[in-house]
Amino acid sequence: MVHKTRIAVLLPAVLVAVSGCATKDWVRDLMGKKEVEIGERMDGLGNQIRTTDANLGETTQLARGAGERADAAMNRAGGVDGRLTRLWSNRYNQKAVDTVEVYFGFDKAELSDGAQTALVGVVKELQASPTLVVRLGGFTDLKGPRDYNYGLAQRRVEAVRRFLVEKGVELSRVQAIGMGPLDDRSTPEDKKRRVTVTLMTDTD
Repeated sequence: MVHKTRIAVLLPAVLVAVSGCATKDWVRDLMGKKEVEIGERMDGLGNQIRTTDANLGETTQLARGAGERADAAMNRAGGVDGRLTRLWSNRYNQKAVDTVEVYFGFDKAELSDGAQTALVGVVKELQASPTLVVRLGGFTDLKGPRDYNYGLAQRRVEAVRRFLVEKGVELSRVQAIGMGPLDDRSTPEDKKRRVTVTLMTDTD
């Protein structure tokens, strides 16, 4: 009887001890798995952080490059703006460099061979000096109605301008106006039928 009692008392104790060992092994096993899982997560997080840092570095470089390009563009724009401002302020401060007279026949607006030869020289000067512009003033003699003479002077100017442009001169570099009849008694009549071609440059 005593022996059965001991077994009855010892059996639960042994079971508790065995089950306690099993519980400790289970906990240890579970903790090991969790540590591995946490380690893998930490590695993944580290990779994400490194990728983010790399992306931030690339973004910073891109931003720096964009900033440098923007600064360069602003400097170029400032240079163009300065040049335009200078040209605009000097639009009335130009000086004549050279003058060529192109003569026409009575009541004519067609360029003669001599006129074309003279204008070829003007074209060469304009091509050699890109800062030069040309001013054209068309005139007539006093014969005929005044309104007709203004139209004739304008046709003569247009003939010269068309010739210059056809030879490669930019239209923006040619300023032209028909002045009409030239009322100057000291100038012979045949010398009044002309276009005065004046090469101009900025005073600065």
